[in-house]
Amino acid sequence: MPHNTSPPNRRKIKDNAWVKGINIRIENSPELNTQKEDGLQTKKYYHNYYYSCFLAFYYVILPLIMEPNRFNPWHSVSYGDNVPNTVNAIIEIPRYSRAKYELDKETGLLKLDRVLYSAVYYPANYGFIPRTYCDDNDPLDILVLSQIDMQPLCLVEAKIIGVMRMLDQGEADDKLIAVCANDMSVAHYNDISELSPHFIEELRHFFEEYKKLENKEVKVEDFQNARLAKKILQHSINDYKVKFGSKE
Repeated sequence: MPHNTSPPNRRKIKDNAWVKGINIRIENSPELNTQKEDGLQTKKYYHNYYYSCFLAFYYVILPLIMEPNRFNPWHSVSYGDNVPNTVNAIIEIPRYSRAKYELDKETGLLKLDRVLYSAVYYPANYGFIPRTYCDDNDPLDILVLSQIDMQPLCLVEAKIIGVMRMLDQGEADDKLIAVCANDMSVAHYNDISELSPHFIEELRHFFEEYKKLENKEVKVEDFQNARLAKKILQHSINDYKVKFGSKE
C-alpha cells in the first residue's frame, strides 16, 4: 500500500480545537504580552530619539550652517561693564612679536597678515576693543601694557590711561594706551603722563618705523591723556551701534 506523502490539510489543523487552545494560551501568555510591551517601548524610544535629533538639527546645526559666522570676537564679545574706565581688550599680537596677526572679519578667526618687514617687534600687547568702530572700518585698536606677553585672542580687562594719535598713510588710526587691570606691576598707572618718557619714545619709534620697508608712511602726531582717550572710546562705541545696531 503506497505511503501518503501529500501535505496535511492545514485548514483541518487550524480548526482543530487542541490547536486553537494552544493559540489561545500563547496569545494570553505573560511572555508574549511582555514582548508586545517591549516592542511598544522600543518604538516609543526610537520615536523620541529621532524627534530629539530633528530638534537638535533644526535649532542647533541648521543655524550654524546658515550662519557659519555666528560667533565673531568683534561682534559677540562685550566691551565690558565699566566703560570708559576699563574695557575688555582682545589681544591679537603678543609683546615682542614680529608677527602681524589680525582678526579676519568674515570668519572671526585670527590670521597671519604678514611678518613685519622691518627688524622691529611690538613693544606692548596689541589688540582691539570689541563692539567698537572707527573711520578705517575696523574696531578701535588698543595697546595693553603688562609684564607678561599675552596669548593671541586672550580677553583681558584693560584700564585706559591715554591715546596715541596717529596717521597711517594719511588716515586717522588712533590707538588707545592701557594697562592690564589685573597686573599689579602696572595697574597703579592712571594716566599716560606717569609712564617713562623713554617708553613713550619707544612706542613712537616703533609705529613710525614698522612699515617703512613696505613703502608706507606712518606719522605719530601726539600722545594724549586718559580723558581724551575715554572720549574716543565712547565715540567708537556709538559709531558701532550706528553701523551694526545695539548688541545689548
